[in-house]
Amino acid sequence: MIGLQHYLVISAALFSLGLMGVLTRKNAVNVLMGVELILNSANLNLVAFSKYSAGNLSGQVFAIFIIVVAAAEAAVALAIVLSMYRIIKSVNLDRADTLKG
Repeated sequence: MIGLQHYLVISAALFSLGLMGVLTRKNAVNVLMGVELILNSANLNLVAFSKYSAGNLSGQVFAIFIIVVAAAEAAVALAIVLSMYRIIKSVNLDRADTLKG
């Protein structure tokens, strides 16, 4: 039987991988993938706690809300990355300061 601990361990692993991706990558697309992993780990936690609580669906509602926010975040972030690539011909975050002004 898969218990709550299993979900929490997988969620912690996803969060750790996402955090490592955000902190160590210089490519903007890889950083966005790390952010998505962090949001998915939060979703997994919400759904797992919702499953193991007594008939409470609020975790699943919050998970759907996070999925919608993540989709909007991905659309805006990819638009920024495309704009950055069009201006400086690179998606390296070290060169992202050229978009100021």
